[in-house]
Amino acid sequence: MSAPTGRDRDGVDVHVEEAGDRGPLLLCLHGIGSSSAAFAPQLAELSSYARVVAWDAPGYAGSPDPEVALTLDDFADAAAGLVRERGGSAHVLGVSWGGVIALRLATRHPDLVASVIVADSSPGSGTDAAKAAGMRARVAELAELGPRAFAEARGPRLVSPGAPDELVRRVVDTMAASVRLPGYAYAAESMACADLRAELPSVAAPSLVLCGDQDTVTGVEASQDIAGALHKTAFVIVKDAGHLANQEQPGRFNAWILSHLRITARIPEKELSPCL
Repeated sequence: MSAPTGRDRDGVDVHVEEAGDRGPLLLCLHGIGSSSAAFAPQLAELSSYARVVAWDAPGYAGSPDPEVALTLDDFADAAAGLVRERGGSAHVLGVSWGGVIALRLATRHPDLVASVIVADSSPGSGTDAAKAAGMRARVAELAELGPRAFAEARGPRLVSPGAPDELVRRVVDTMAASVRLPGYAYAAESMACADLRAELPSVAAPSLVLCGDQDTVTGVEASQDIAGALHKTAFVIVKDAGHLANQEQPGRFNAWILSHLRITARIPEKELSPCL
């Protein structure tokens, strides 16, 4: 269900969607061109096993525009505030940019992170000057085109060539309704500055890294780089999926999340879906 926008304990207003009233806390952090709507399949299915919370990042969709520019640390701190509000710690699922935030959250607030699940992500665009420049160029593109045209140009690239038209429309519509300035500019700059390679080995929480086999945005190699640098990790390729594996193949994706939670949160095996 939708929760009203509220100020978390780290001082940033965010809107969240929540489902489930039992089990471990699963915090879902969306990609740079999306919102909590991206996690509709996880809110629907995983809420039978966990308390699922999906945010609209500050400056996105239902969340107000930040009063000041935000860095990657600020986004991580805002996510930390949501966990603190609910007590204990969270299993943090981050897709793409959300994965970068999740990893920074795990090193910046290790006491709040029970495990990390990183999907179709990278160590950040700051690992390569051309990638950083391309990320920053998106801001001018959004300003020139506006959200709808921007989404129509970028959205179809996020799924595999075989993705159904309905999913492509949903991805485009979600992006168009979610992105705006200045929030997108802050997010893009946080990615352009991010290079997590040196800090990945210090992530203490157990982790699961997933990537669609047809992801051409961040790509399988970037996910392998993350998995290879983490000490307690499993790496999974999601078949027949592009950059948005959690939306394109939700059944397969959710089954791996449940398997991970069975191990890290000790969800009883009898409650799991029998098919991976």
